[in-house]
Amino acid sequence: MADKIKSLEEIYRFSLPIKEHQIVEKFLGDKLKDEVMKIVPVQKQTRAGQRTRFKAIVVVGDNNGHVGLGVKCSKEVATAIRGAIIAAKLAVIPIRRGYWGSAFGDVHTVPCKVTGKCGSVRVRLVPAPRGAGIVAATVSKKVLTYAGLRDVYTSSGGQTRTLGNFAMATYNAIAKTYAYLTPDEWAPTKFEPTPYQEFSDLLVAQGKIAEKSSQLVEGAH
Repeated sequence: MADKIKSLEEIYRFSLPIKEHQIVEKFLGDKLKDEVMKIVPVQKQTRAGQRTRFKAIVVVGDNNGHVGLGVKCSKEVATAIRGAIIAAKLAVIPIRRGYWGSAFGDVHTVPCKVTGKCGSVRVRLVPAPRGAGIVAATVSKKVLTYAGLRDVYTSSGGQTRTLGNFAMATYNAIAKTYAYLTPDEWAPTKFEPTPYQEFSDLLVAQGKIAEKSSQLVEGAH
């Protein structure tokens, strides 16, 4: 509300949780695209018989270093898709990109070899030279494209026919790109105060306003 945080990177830098999907929409806006990867009916056996619901798997991304994956189950297809899109936006993560060989032009591939796993599915991403394209199956290719990667070699194993696990394994792999501390980041780091510390006065003031309004509501009742 007060526009104190200017970008998603500030949120990621301090590992702050994103509790509302509108936060992601505000920073990424029209650049954020979404795609329904699969809608599958799932059943639960009850005393009255089988209860069928629909599970939607959705990927969102801005094709420029941010991607999210969401899964939602609901009685209606439209509700499942809507819930999966919100879940995917809340799960948006930053992707670190790099070069294969010489560091010229824009970043185009993963900075190092990374591996992700979900269920029995294991996905390995390997840096590729310019022009190689995304050498991957349809499912992982969509996730990598929405993340903004242009050249990647992939290797997968396990029950890749299970689309949900395959997509999640790819998502987990690219999430690890920021888990490695490369030599260019070995310099001493100057720690900055977190937004909670920096804007503590504002947060205290807003807390008092919320407390006063709740007291007024209680008094009215």
